[in-house]
Amino acid sequence: MLEKPSVSALLPRHLAIIMDGNGRWAQARGLARSEGHRAGAENVRTIVTECRKLEIAYLTLYAFSTENWKRPQAEISVLFSLLSDFLQRELPLLREQNIRLKTIGCVEDLPFAQRTALAHALRATKDNTAMTLNLALNYGGRSELVQAVRAIVREGLSEEAITEESLAEHLYTAGQPDPDCVIRTSGEQRLSNYLLYQSAYSELIFSPAFWPDFGAAELRAALEEYAGRKRRFGRTQEQIAN
Repeated sequence: MLEKPSVSALLPRHLAIIMDGNGRWAQARGLARSEGHRAGAENVRTIVTECRKLEIAYLTLYAFSTENWKRPQAEISVLFSLLSDFLQRELPLLREQNIRLKTIGCVEDLPFAQRTALAHALRATKDNTAMTLNLALNYGGRSELVQAVRAIVREGLSEEAITEESLAEHLYTAGQPDPDCVIRTSGEQRLSNYLLYQSAYSELIFSPAFWPDFGAAELRAALEEYAGRKRRFGRTQEQIAN
């Protein structure tokens, strides 16, 4: 069992999560979708706190995708309101736990109030070192690759200078390790345009629990599964053994 941080060698250094199932969680309880999103936002604290206890260095949460703009405007407004509430409510925890907040995605397109709250939280936690919490906001994996290529073109890199490493340096996650493990909740089994380049060799784990129900026990069960896997990175079992 993952009893304590001493087993950190078996844990992912970078964990990414697709927080899915808020709407279906609410529907199953006869509640409005907004209540599901509210419950999901509250669950973020549980997972962030647990990851900090386990000494996971990087946690990336898929909070709002580029495709989420297609949802009803009322639902989008609720999501952004919850983001503001989260930033205000959880900033003391981030400071106390020495967690640095970062964003990945095109945050320039977010509403002014949320951009302002994010800027404040980013400044307030920029010197924290124990853990990095990435919020993927207005994020899409394909869009990220397009932005990276555009930046490379603007910089005038030569053909020979364009490598996997130089491309990675132009992604939103530049300077961070690729996710070792990607968890998706709610039983759906797809990446949904999430960290497409970075997750090339990530272990994928699909939990049947809706995100509001994905608590510390469910997280640890998923990490137990991850710890039991053999990561090959294209090598044979014999090569790994040797």
